[in-house]
Amino acid sequence: MNPDPRIAFFDGLAEGWDGIHPSKDSMTEGLIKQRKLLNLKPETDLLEVGCGTGKTTGWLASQVAPGRVTAIDFSPQMIIRAVDKQIDADFQCMDICLDPPGVRCFDTILCLHSFPHFRDQAAALRNCSRALTGDGRLIVMHLAGSDHINGFHAGLEGPVQGDLLPVGDEWRPLLEQARLKQVQLIDREDLFFLEATII
Repeated sequence: MNPDPRIAFFDGLAEGWDGIHPSKDSMTEGLIKQRKLLNLKPETDLLEVGCGTGKTTGWLASQVAPGRVTAIDFSPQMIIRAVDKQIDADFQCMDICLDPPGVRCFDTILCLHSFPHFRDQAAALRNCSRALTGDGRLIVMHLAGSDHINGFHAGLEGPVQGDLLPVGDEWRPLLEQARLKQVQLIDREDLFFLEATII
């Protein structure tokens, strides 16, 4: 199988990623604003999918401690820079479209600002579903609505051009084939938030 060209694309951005908008501070502020919706609790084992250089990993780890955050990304260069920050989390280079992250290991799986870049979104959801505990939660989240996200990606060039976030009823068949059910979907100008659980 040919490697996903998105990996090289994000590898090339890794060195300057922390300076690219949204900044670490603005992303953390956005998560704090949605703290009630995220509902992260101590002793939660959380999988952060598409962690990049760990902009929000430290904050997530502080919310779930003494639970653990496992933070994964398919870009080796992103993971190298995340590890260098010495955040109290477990970082792994992993492609969620190919690599099952475990079986019934995680109470919460969070895909923050990452889902559009999964080249096989159905496979990614299947792997997430297998990794959730019986009462676990999958969250797909962006600190902007789908209109903004999809419009932005449509205007890009290169491997990520056209990487789209499913909208509305497009989610239901994707979730159902992964044995997941939608709990809530919020899609407004400043937030996209999908929560799903195992059927």
